[in-house]
Amino acid sequence: QVQLVESGGGLVQPGGSLRLSCAASGITFSIYAMGWYRQAPGQQRELVASITSGRSTNYADSVKGRFTISRDNAKNTVYLQMNSLKPEDTAVYYCKATYPNRNYWGQGTQVTVSS
Repeated sequence: QVQLVESGGGLVQPGGSLRLSCAASGITFSIYAMGWYRQAPGQQRELVASITSGRSTNYADSVKGRFTISRDNAKNTVYLQMNSLKPEDTAVYYCKATYPNRNYWGQGTQVTVSS
């Protein structure tokens, strides 16, 4: 059974930082590309950052220079370090594991940026 479990969300003030984690089980983690997506109320889900099995990374323009995605294959975990958070970063953040013909999603973790 495949499980992706996100953690690390919460309430943070503008300018603050959070680190999200996504722990995977039931898959050969190292061969999967991993991504972080977010969905704000009334908005479509959008890609925030991704990392390939070879550790190549890609970021949405809105988070470049503020967010960093990384992975630890020994721990089957992908991280999203979020710095200089803005109110517009408020959303539910989802983890996704991708391999040809296979996609798995986590349940999401809420991030709220507010003073």
